[in-house]
Formats: sequence, C-alpha cells, structure tokens
Amino acid sequence: MSCHVALRYFPEVSSDVMREFSGFLSFYTAWRPLSDTVKPRAVVMSEPKVPILAPEDTYKGWLFKWTNYIKGYQRRWFVLSNGLLSYYRSQAEMGHTCRGTINLATANITVEDSCNFVISNGGTQTYHLKASSEVERQRWITALELAKAKASRMQAESDDSGDDSTSPAASQGAGSRNSEVQSTLRTLNSKVEDLSTCNDLIAKHGSALQRSLSELEGVRLGGETSEKIRQVTERATLFRITSNAMINACRDFLALAQAHSKRWQKALQAEREQRVRLEETLEQLAKQHNHLERAFRGATVLPSSQSNPAIDSKGPVPGKGDVSDEDEENEFFDACEDVQEFITVPADPKYHRRSGSNVSGISSELGMDDGTTSLDEQSLASNPESPQSQEVVPVRKRRSRIPDKPNYSLNLWSIMKNCIGKELSKIPMPVNFNEPLSMLQRLSEDLEYYELLDRGAKCQSSLEQMCYVAAFTVSSYSTTVHRTGKPFNPLLGETFELDRVQESGYRSLCEQVSHHPPAAAHHAISERGWTLRQEIALASKFRGKYLSIMPLGSIHCIFEKSNNHYTWKKVTTTVHNIIVGKLWIDQSGEIDVVNHRTGDRCHLKFAPYSYFSRDVARKVTGVVTDKDGKAHYVLSGTWDEKMECSRVMQSSRGGENGADGRQKTVYQTLKAKELWRKTPLPEGAENMYYFSTLALTLNEPEEGVAPTDSRRRPDQRLMEQGRWEEANAEKQRLEEKQRTVRREREREANRSANPAEEGKEPADGALIEDSISDSPLKTEEVEIASEPSETTYKTDTDETSSDLSLSSVHHDNYKPMWFERQVDPMTREPTHIYRGGYWEAKEQGNWDSCPDIF
Repeated sequence: MSCHVALRYFPEVSSDVMREFSGFLSFYTAWRPLSDTVKPRAVVMSEPKVPILAPEDTYKGWLFKWTNYIKGYQRRWFVLSNGLLSYYRSQAEMGHTCRGTINLATANITVEDSCNFVISNGGTQTYHLKASSEVERQRWITALELAKAKASRMQAESDDSGDDSTSPAASQGAGSRNSEVQSTLRTLNSKVEDLSTCNDLIAKHGSALQRSLSELEGVRLGGETSEKIRQVTERATLFRITSNAMINACRDFLALAQAHSKRWQKALQAEREQRVRLEETLEQLAKQHNHLERAFRGATVLPSSQSNPAIDSKGPVPGKGDVSDEDEENEFFDACEDVQEFITVPADPKYHRRSGSNVSGISSELGMDDGTTSLDEQSLASNPESPQSQEVVPVRKRRSRIPDKPNYSLNLWSIMKNCIGKELSKIPMPVNFNEPLSMLQRLSEDLEYYELLDRGAKCQSSLEQMCYVAAFTVSSYSTTVHRTGKPFNPLLGETFELDRVQESGYRSLCEQVSHHPPAAAHHAISERGWTLRQEIALASKFRGKYLSIMPLGSIHCIFEKSNNHYTWKKVTTTVHNIIVGKLWIDQSGEIDVVNHRTGDRCHLKFAPYSYFSRDVARKVTGVVTDKDGKAHYVLSGTWDEKMECSRVMQSSRGGENGADGRQKTVYQTLKAKELWRKTPLPEGAENMYYFSTLALTLNEPEEGVAPTDSRRRPDQRLMEQGRWEEANAEKQRLEEKQRTVRREREREANRSANPAEEGKEPADGALIEDSISDSPLKTEEVEIASEPSETTYKTDTDETSSDLSLSSVHHDNYKPMWFERQVDPMTREPTHIYRGGYWEAKEQGNWDSCPDIF
C-alpha cells in the first residue's frame, strides 16, 4: 500500500499535518517506484546484469601504425583498457600475443593533422598512428585523454598510499568488476539514506504521539476530549504511515542486500578455492622443480674434489658457475668445458724475476718490471693495514656479540605471493623478514675491507691501483652470501655515521635523501688519501620464485695523491627459493671500473649460477686494460672468498673460436698473487643473522651521534633485543609519523607556491620537445629493429642495472640535511654530494637543525 493510498483511509487528517508530512511524501514518491517494481523474490533469484564498460574504461578498433619506411603504415587492432594501450595484428591474437603496450599514465598524446596522432612515453616507446577519418581520430583522442587522466589519478593515489596500505593488493582484472561493485554500493548507500530518513521521521512522530497520549491522560471529560482524541488519531496515523514506509524500505534493502550478498559470497568462495588450487599447484611445481634439480645433480659426474652444493653447509648455492657467457670472445684455460672470459697460460720462465728485497713488496707480487716505480715497499712491509702503527692510541673495544635471533616461524611465501611483479619498496613488511640493521648501515659495510683502498693509495702505478680498486669492488659483496634478511628501509632524513678514525683512519656518513623511491647518499674520507662517495637507489621486482634487486647510481673513489678518479656501478642481486627451499643469494652482471684521468679500465664479470656449468660458484673474472685497450692484469676469484691477479706478459689471438666466430684471446701470465681474502665470520654467526665482525658493531649504541642516527631507531633496537612484536608496533608508528610529516610538507609546499604560477605548463618544455622529436623519420631505426618482435611471443625479461640510472628517478620534494643534489661532472648524473658540516656539528654537540623522525 503506497503512502497516497494510505492517506485516503484517514480523512480526519488535517491539512496542517498534510503540509508537515509533504517532505516525506516527496521523498517517498521519488523512492517508491524502485521499491514497488523490485519484488523480494525476484531480486533473490535473478542475477544482476554486468554493466557495459564506459568508453574511458575500454575502447577497441582498427588503426594504422607506422612500422618502417619499407612497410609504412600497417593496420593493427588496438585495445584501450585500464590505462594501457595495447595492439595486435588481428582480433584473433588478443588471447595470446600482444605486440606492444604503452602506459598512458606517463604518455604524451600529440595530434599531428586531421588523421595522424602520436603517443609516446618519452622513452623507447613511440606509436605513430593514423585513423581512417578525422571523426574516428577524434574518438580515439577523446578516449585516450580520458584514460590518461584516469590512469594518472590512479597512479597518484597509488604513490600517495604506497606503504600506507596494510596488505598488498593482489587482484588481477579487478577493473572489469570494479564498475559493477561501485554501482551496487551506490544503490545500497541510497537505500541506507532512505532508511535513515524514515528513522528520523519515526522518531519525530513517535515523540509527538507520546506527548499527545500523555496530554490525553490529564484531560477531564468534556469539550476538550474530542479535540485531543482527534490529535492523537492524527499522530497515530502519521506514525503508522511512517512505520509502514520504514518496514517497506527495510524489506527492500534486505532483499537487495541478500541478493548481492549471496552472489558476492559465492564469487568470493570461488575465488578462494581457485586461489588455494593455484597455490597448491605452484607449490607442487616448485617441489617438482627442486626434485628435478636434485636428480640432475645426482646424475652429473663431478670431480671428487667438488662437493654437492645442495648439502654444503656453507650455503645453498651449488658450486657451479654459468654458461650464459656464450657470446663472449675470451675463455679461461682451467675451465675450457664452458665458454669463459679468456684463456690464461703460464708465461715463459724468462719473465720471472726475483725481487731485490727479502720482504716482498706489491710490485714484486704483481710481477712489475725492475724499471717500474712502485709503491713504498718498506711501509707495506712494516704493516700494510696500519701505516701509523708507530703511534700508540687507545682503541675502543667494540662488541663481538648481539642477542641470538629468535626462532619465530613465519611463512615468507604467505606474504610474497601477493607481491609478484610489484615494486617492493612500497610494500610494508613485518620485521620478521628483516635483520637489525638499516640500509644505511649496510651501505657502510662496503668499507669492511678498506685496507684495499689504503694499499691502492700508495701505488704509484695507476694499473696496480686499478687492481686494488677492482678487488675492493668485489669485496663489498662478500657479506651478502648468507645475509637473506632484509635491512630496515630508512626513514627520510635518517643518518648513520661510522667514525673509525682511531682504529682505521676513516669515517663515513650516510643519509636517506629520498623516500619515494628510496635513495641513500654515502660519503667516506680517509686520512690515508682516498675518498669514497655514492648515491644508491634500489629498484626491486618479485618474479614469483626469485627476487631481483637492481641498484641504481654510481660509486666514486678519488685518490688525493694521484688525483685518479674511479667510478663503477653495482651488479644485480637475486634472492632465490622464495616459494620453497632454503633462501640463497646470487650476484650477477658486469662492472666497468673506469679511471677517468688515465682512461684505464677494468671489466669485471660476475657469472650467474647455473646447474649446467662445472665451473666454481660465484666466480668473478676481469681484465685490466689501459686507454689503448692493452691488457696488463688478469683478475680471477669469487665474490664470497678471495680475488687474485696475474700480470699479463703477452697476449695473442689463438684460442678456440667463440660463439660469435671470433678467436679468443690467450693471455700469458705470471703466477697469480692474492689481493684479497674474506675474513672468517665470528663464532656463532649463524645465530646472529650471519653478521660479520664489522656488522656486529654497526648498531652498537654510541654517545654523541646525531638524533637521526640509525642507532637511535627504536623498532630496530627492539628487534635486535628479540622483542619482535613490540618492534612491529613501533615500526607502524614510525611509518605513520613519517606519512604525517610528508603530507604536512606537501601542504606547506602548496601554500608557499605562487598562485599565479598554478596551472602553467612546465618551464622545461619537455612535452613540447617530445612532441617535435617523435616522427616516423626519427624512429626509423627503432621501428625497423622492433617490428620483427611482432612475429614472436615476447615474455617479461629481467631488468638490469645497466638499463636504469638515477637520472630517470624522481626524488621527493625534500632537502637533505648534509647532502645537496648536483650534477656529477664525471658521469653527468644527478646525485647527492656531501655539503659538509656534520662532523663540525658533532664536535659542538649542536643538533638543533636535525628533524624529529623517531
């Protein structure tokens, strides 16, 4: 029964009451058609129709794409969906072969003429497209602009939330269902508002009815009785009508909610079951893979001197190298079964010379000629590690133990399975996966074998010096072989000082200079004539079974005496066995150590692990050449144990042909001499996160450090003490505090901005420049090279650090305390360089300018 019909049965209701009730009638008239047409039984039994996606969500059609000057424009099927523009050769390919995809969130859309337009991401992807007509082009431009705006907005929200979320989003294809869910939620929200209105009216008229009844009790029989009874009747009528409307609204809401609830519960259960099946399948595949690996190792005939890496207590990495270097032209003589870097053979005995001193200096160790001036042998003979050993200074006793790691069981896969393909720096992790050190302290660990730079500073030959710098480069990875714990991500503005002037003659400072993406700047200076500086940003991707960590940025080492300036980059770190098995770490890639003053170069190659190689695991090889490309030294060893070098006396082309048909280089060398050997881990290191002697001292409390120092970070200290639950709670508090400060900083920046400048295009003209340069003539080489990829199915490939640089990294609008952003004169990369003032502030005990981050 509707409200209008109900009122006809109560003619005694006055016009005043009708006017009072008119607001509710207008609301109910607008609401009732939906409730009248939706029967509860029909709602429960019928499935709601999936809404058709709007043009900004998906758009499909044929366009002509520029390929090259031979083929010109070719007809391709384009699909615009979820902010991504993909193309195929035909509609039939949509299910299996995508020829290319461009993200519109970072793309530029430029109209050239009536039918042509260009889409470019400012990098390697540029699509020159042509529509069949101007109308069709305008349809595409409209759809692309709407999709670009939506994608940019979603990316901004994602960047802002970043690590705000408590759990990573793992849904795939959620965009197609999001519209339906939002529509249903809007309908349910409207019903809730209707119920709220009815509730207010019931409360109002119920109170009026109660007052009328109270007044009726106190009225004496007489002329007032009929009037009071009429008022009570009117109030009761209004209350009854409102109650009926409330009941109807509740019934309709309940029916609609039940219908959708059942459907959502059914869909949710199906998703859960499917996810469980996928997890079981993936785990089974991983176990089968490990079983096949063990079977292969068992079936492979190995020399008796080689141990089975699967049961090697020193680590889970099998003791093998890799054959991925088949395109190299050089090979080692001692492993000719695999294609290696080069061939080395013993030099003619005439090249061996006896040193003129009973104490072997570095020049004799490396096989230098008598006429070549080398470093001071006497200073090295006395004590290479401590040239100032004659001066007796009190040395602080450092700690040698930390509390043992608690045995908390937590399944890494249960969290990492939701992170496949994502940038892990934005995903919050519990401290259970951490080690009680920050990333700044891990950077400082690069200085563990500082003696190599001390020795290099004394070399008079730049080629000898290059050998020590190369060995120092390799030694920085020796601490990572068992360190599977994740370091704490530093808070913005967090610092770490390592003052070892008394013990080792150097001191260093690290500061977190950016939070999105995480980037840290490091500066170290030694009294023995060298300076080391770097800025490292990490890019990471989780691929399911393994995790790739790609450091961005260059490392600089400058020697004061010779003014030699060396630069190099880090290789890719891979963490294996994320799903099942014991975690193990591998380092792979290539490093070019360059002396910018002399042109000398050392090319180092970190061989990735492979089950199919009989070479030693974690192998590193390298060749030191001068500016003319002539080889002078050959380096070999492993990044977790030692490095050796051999003086090249003669080189020739005469080895076996490489994979590219070129002959390999044969180096005749003197006997190899050891440059560096890893210091054994302290006793009980397996219970202390496999920390080295230096790592055990990094988080030791120290007086006088800055209030932003990592040693003062409370969650990290709690974790070191074994109080992990408290550490997790403290970690969440610190992250929330950092987010609050970041939002306030952004609001302050917006307030201080000049309103007259708002809405203007960027002054650098990057968009205009991209629009002008993107043309078929400009992209001829790229398109000719990339078009054949349309004939093959291309899967995701691993990124390497060589493809990335700090110049492509966007930094926060934040000004660090002790470093300033400059363009490096050597590498032409933007980097943060130490501005000074920290050690002076420490001497004065003045930390007033430091932010409160803890």
